[in-house]
Amino acid sequence: MEFCRLNIPQMNQKKNKGLIYYLSQIVDKRRAAGQRHKLVVVLLIIIIGTMSGCQGYRSLGDFVKRHRKELIKLLGIKRKEVPSYSTIRRVLMAIEVSQLSEAFYLWALHRFKIDKNEWVAIDGKSIKGTVVASSQSMQDFVNLVSLYASKKHLVLGITKSNNKKESEMQVVQEVLDTLELKDVIFTLDALHCQKKRYEKS
Repeated sequence: MEFCRLNIPQMNQKKNKGLIYYLSQIVDKRRAAGQRHKLVVVLLIIIIGTMSGCQGYRSLGDFVKRHRKELIKLLGIKRKEVPSYSTIRRVLMAIEVSQLSEAFYLWALHRFKIDKNEWVAIDGKSIKGTVVASSQSMQDFVNLVSLYASKKHLVLGITKSNNKKESEMQVVQEVLDTLELKDVIFTLDALHCQKKRYEKS
């Protein structure tokens, strides 16, 4: 399972951190020589562009061109240059996407307080294109498990797992242990209605 591998303090820390703090925990695998933009700047632009509806490298590259002046001012880019399409592409190909997702969700959990008695829907969905041996009883596929806070309209986390290596029940239990959510109401499929399954949560 790929979830919360960043070197970040426990979820119940009192002092909230900004998104830049969480993004700065992601390992930069690029060579130091020739770097024009810090990794956190490129990641912030990717997130802003994605939230604006951009999908894919080209779309993000066009977004940067359209909002060049605003991005330079907003992000305090001293070189007066914005990351190019090729830079965005290289960064996305090099980083661990799961770490980027984790950083964003951990920030969101601190930024948006989850109130008592919040309804958190948990669901797992298989990715059709990853199914192997579809005719066999024990299929192999990638499964995505998501947690959604209904009242806040906020996705608390998404994690993926391999069906042959671990069950959805195991993945959900580990996610719940990691997020440390308290005094909330969980809704799950009938698959999870097993004795002693979530007694720790």
